[in-house]
Amino acid sequence: MAKLENPVLMATIGGAQGLRGEVRAKTYTSDPTALGDYGNLHSLDGRSFEILEIREAKNVAIVRFRGINDRNAAEALNGLDLYIERDNLPDQELEDDEFFYADLEGLEAVDANGTGYGIVSGIYDFGAGDLLELKGPGKRPVLIPFSETAVIEIDLENGKILIDPVAAGLVDDQEEVAKLKGPKPPRRGKK
Repeated sequence: MAKLENPVLMATIGGAQGLRGEVRAKTYTSDPTALGDYGNLHSLDGRSFEILEIREAKNVAIVRFRGINDRNAAEALNGLDLYIERDNLPDQELEDDEFFYADLEGLEAVDANGTGYGIVSGIYDFGAGDLLELKGPGKRPVLIPFSETAVIEIDLENGKILIDPVAAGLVDDQEEVAKLKGPKPPRRGKK
């Protein structure tokens, strides 16, 4: 398999399930069992994986791949990310507030004044909602919430997202903070 031109992350393999070579996989599809609908899955090192069986479990899908026939082979896949080519995704109309993560990566984050805050370099979900990682030249990566208040507009055509830097936690609005705290108490000094 040649290198994927525009890979879309579809699943991450977890631990082995049982003795027959099945694995637990965290899927990034709305229906975990739909993982098999996109054809073969690929790792970034060039390996291809054909799904023979798939079933849904609590928070994961249980998957059996062709050629993975025992627990040792399944355990060797632990932590492997599986992708498909972007072109293999169905040509479906997405809702206005729906995006493929792969389409967001590489977009420039700017505020209403045109100030740049970096490029979207990753999308994460640690359980409390989606976060966008912004990486700027010479700066450490920062995470901002992927919410309607922090990310105001997504412009795929121009390669930008419009953000509110205060809602995103990138800058402090000193006046707003002062209003929330109220007036400062008088200082008491020594006499």
